[in-house]
Amino acid sequence: MEETTDMMNSNLKLNNRDRAVLMKTPFLTSLSGNSLVRMMSAMSVVSLTNRKSIFREGENADAFFCVLSGYVRLYQLNRDGREADIRICSPGDTFAECLLYGGTKYRYHAQTAEATTLARFDMQAVRDLAEQERDIAKAVITSLSKHLITTMDCVANDRLHTAPQRVADYILKRCPVDGGPASIRLPFQKNLLAGMLGLAPEALSRAFSTLRRTGVTVRGRVIQVVDVQALREI
Repeated sequence: MEETTDMMNSNLKLNNRDRAVLMKTPFLTSLSGNSLVRMMSAMSVVSLTNRKSIFREGENADAFFCVLSGYVRLYQLNRDGREADIRICSPGDTFAECLLYGGTKYRYHAQTAEATTLARFDMQAVRDLAEQERDIAKAVITSLSKHLITTMDCVANDRLHTAPQRVADYILKRCPVDGGPASIRLPFQKNLLAGMLGLAPEALSRAFSTLRRTGVTVRGRVIQVVDVQALREI
């Protein structure tokens, strides 16, 4: 894995598109006025190329992040160096915020999956703001609650659904129609989709093979569905 480059580029500015993404996050969507200004003062904008380390497991947790563009892969390593994906973060997703009050060391590795822009929030600065501003404290609680609910939903999904069902659900949520043929394009490579769905790459391949019986075909990043309604019934 490559070394982290110069992340802290204070010359980067928040453009209108990135600001729109950031303002929809639980940390900021309920804030306004002075509370919003103060929260933004704890933030810097970071731009990294593909496959750059953001932080490593065991390093001091001095910041949490929001993905503004691109994708971030969170993963752990075992003693043999085998990697296990924990989460794939898309634009609008935050990560490592659970460490605001949950430890001083990062619990996993974070690496860009393509050229990525991040909002970086200083951990201690946000803690201090949460103690001073009720609105900010509430925003932090809301974000942490959402993180917990999402995690529990993910665990339930893994236990209740087979690999083909997980893949079908991903496709169906992105189909532009309720019935008939449809086509979607993955925004990233299939190995990232596997990590997002909690599957090994070979398990994802087997799932696509199973879905082929219902008229799902995959060509590169393009997934074609013969009948969306038939896919709902697997």
